[in-house]
Amino acid sequence: MGRVLLERDRELDGLRAAAREAALGRGRVVLLHGEAGIGKTSLVEALRARPPGGVRVLLGACDAMSTPRPLGPLRDLTASVGPRLRDALHGSDREEVYAALRDELSGAPGTVLVVEDVHWADEATLDVLRYLARRMDGLPAALVLTYRDELERGHPLGRLLGDLGHGDQVDRMAVRRLSAEAVGALTEGSGLDADRVYAMTEGNPYFVSELVASADEVRVPPTVVDAVTGRLHRLDAATRDQVEQLAVVPSVVDHDLLARLVPGAAGALRAAEEGGLLVGGPDGMRFRHELTRRAVVDALPASRRIELESRVLLALIEAGVDDPARLAHHASAAGDAEAVAEWAPLAARDAAASGAHRQAAAHYRAALDHADRAAPEEFAELAEGYAVESYTIGAAHEAAHVQTEVVALRRRLGDPVRLGASLRWLSRFDWFAGLRSDAEAAAAEASTVLAGTDDLGVYAFALSNEAQLAMLGSDFRRARELSARAIGLARDAGAPSVLSHALNNHGTALMLEGVLDDGIRELIEAADVALAIDDVENAARAQVNLVWTLLDTFLLDRAEHHLASALELAERAEFIGFSTYQRMEQARLDLSRARWDDALDAVERPIEAPHARCLALTVAGTVRLRRGDDGADEILEQARRVAEELRELQRTGPVAAARAESALLRGDPAEARAIARPVFDEADRCRAYSIRAELGCLLRRAGDEVEVSPDDGHPFAVQARGEWRKAADLWHAAGAPYHEAAALAESPHDEDLLAALAIADRLGAAPLARRIRADLRDRGVRGIPRGPSTPTRSNPEGLTDRQVEVLRLLADGLTNAEIADRLVVSVRTVDSHVAAVLAKLGVSSRQEAARAAARLGATASAAPISVGRRADLGTDRR
Repeated sequence: MGRVLLERDRELDGLRAAAREAALGRGRVVLLHGEAGIGKTSLVEALRARPPGGVRVLLGACDAMSTPRPLGPLRDLTASVGPRLRDALHGSDREEVYAALRDELSGAPGTVLVVEDVHWADEATLDVLRYLARRMDGLPAALVLTYRDELERGHPLGRLLGDLGHGDQVDRMAVRRLSAEAVGALTEGSGLDADRVYAMTEGNPYFVSELVASADEVRVPPTVVDAVTGRLHRLDAATRDQVEQLAVVPSVVDHDLLARLVPGAAGALRAAEEGGLLVGGPDGMRFRHELTRRAVVDALPASRRIELESRVLLALIEAGVDDPARLAHHASAAGDAEAVAEWAPLAARDAAASGAHRQAAAHYRAALDHADRAAPEEFAELAEGYAVESYTIGAAHEAAHVQTEVVALRRRLGDPVRLGASLRWLSRFDWFAGLRSDAEAAAAEASTVLAGTDDLGVYAFALSNEAQLAMLGSDFRRARELSARAIGLARDAGAPSVLSHALNNHGTALMLEGVLDDGIRELIEAADVALAIDDVENAARAQVNLVWTLLDTFLLDRAEHHLASALELAERAEFIGFSTYQRMEQARLDLSRARWDDALDAVERPIEAPHARCLALTVAGTVRLRRGDDGADEILEQARRVAEELRELQRTGPVAAARAESALLRGDPAEARAIARPVFDEADRCRAYSIRAELGCLLRRAGDEVEVSPDDGHPFAVQARGEWRKAADLWHAAGAPYHEAAALAESPHDEDLLAALAIADRLGAAPLARRIRADLRDRGVRGIPRGPSTPTRSNPEGLTDRQVEVLRLLADGLTNAEIADRLVVSVRTVDSHVAAVLAKLGVSSRQEAARAAARLGATASAAPISVGRRADLGTDRR
């Protein structure tokens, strides 16, 4: 009965169509989703059984392990792929896995790669799938991902699905429940009441088949667990024991392990196969459905499960299995502390090397929980590994807390090199957690401890860490001095990671002082040095700083170019801390371009890290004040409080600029001067090039004279000198229309103010437009354009203005590429907007969205929809 596919022609046709497209060289991504038991696996099996001519199907599955195996579903492919990919999957080189997988799919046109149960995937697998999915349109292959719909908020798969969006190369197939008619067909001849079965199962195919197989004419089991256990207890005792033994293995049980766990397995388990509990195949034995396996496991007494898990662990070790994640899983489930202590650290290191940092942190945590008998040095290594992985996934407070204990232990152990290295890590974690004073203290002690040692590389890293803190604190001279020393030591020691770190600090300090060309060159070198040794952290950090400083100087085209590659690197490596920063940089770029809805979309998700949170609040508040939305000053006040806690000019400066701009737009120059002058003076002392220029421009507009070098070419500095025409031209060339309008608004000529007004009206910059209209009226100008009428209709679905615009174009039948061309944004940006629109409308297809657009009036002929917006940036942690 399980092989009968009813009401699945649409989904199966879609899978086969994607396979045929792949054979023709047109790659696709198919997202096959639905609830547990809905029939996703049955569809995949049907495709494997009858693929279109010339198509091969590769199948990997994610296992329901407590901590998933790094690259588990891909490593399952090794028997079916070429030697390059096979060797890459046996190793831990991420870049080689990416390249080898791409070669494998390029070299065999018409390949369908299926990864089942992606909701259980590890981070490294999700990274590979993200990398592959974005390149499918250039490959003669199809990528099919199956997953359950019921994902909790923040699930790692949610990020991947959001990144994929609803692009033209992405097909989303929601597998539907069976109709009452189909349930009637499945129950025919069983003697069961089809209406009752339909009411109990609500058309879930797995539930239907289990009830039909387990029931008799007298009794229908009240739950699926009862159905499965009922079928289990119909088996003889020996077979029942064997089925229970296999149930604690959350994957296909290969033939070797099967022989060790179940002597004479082929014959012994025949009754279980005939009863529909198990399915045998060329790769081994598995349960007919994961829900069946879970039902058996859940019915086991705890003592029985521990016994069975222990047997699996012993069998795997005897078989010579070298997969530490599998061994750690069964060791933990068996409560074998000694085995956990042996295998969890190996699993953690393997996961970290593969880029599965969440899994690495989980394994390190398990190892620490069972490290009572570990030597102090071993315990320190485990704890530091856990702290580093916690930092990598953005849990800076947890990292700092654990690393404090590591440092205390290192002091007792008395090794100055290890103590200095641990102090350097603690400094980094403290800064990320917003604890600048603690970070500075740890950094200074690290350099002092290491100064007298022979390890030049570690000492250079400590100096570079101090340089980094100086640079972040706008002490650029000290940052350059310390980083220059670190660069020399790193070159002498042959320490490329340290060299990258130090070049980064030196180059960033140069750019922040206005020495742009030299700074850019050093930052690019820093990234290249790190990438050459696969040092993702330092490469990502160099790219973050390069983009940041390009944004500061309004070299927006160059910033956008480098940001695209920076985002890809951080996402591939699942470096959450840096990918969050890069999302903030995207928000800054969109703010500068006056793409205000896009900027708000970038900061929409809650943010815990205080530095990124401060920026997100600043962007959200600035967008609101420039559009005239309610709540701008309240959001900027939150940003001010966070910035003052962080005590860094790079945070306090932008917040002060936004608050001073708000005061000017309200017509309060005195308040603007009071806000901007103290921070301007600090920026002047620090020689902070960009923030000094912006605050100087605001002070001049507020009637306060500032001294600006005639050689300073920053657009804000030009405007601060009163050269409004040159500034407007620079803003126009940079692609910053709001600032262009603000510069033109300083002109003594009516025609320039009218041009500024046209820009402000086009952008929806209501406060600036009101100010310009008031100036024009004061000059006696007649015929002032009235501007756009105020929308009166609110959108109940919570879409932003840009999302409404995307919805209209989507309803007109435009592809994502055509929408991107119409809106002058990237296709990737449109993908994200479309995904957000579908999520907010609660629909799963473009056709349903188009119908919703008609219902809401969001069509080309409909009146504009006005959309309110709320800054949802998480709880303000004081």
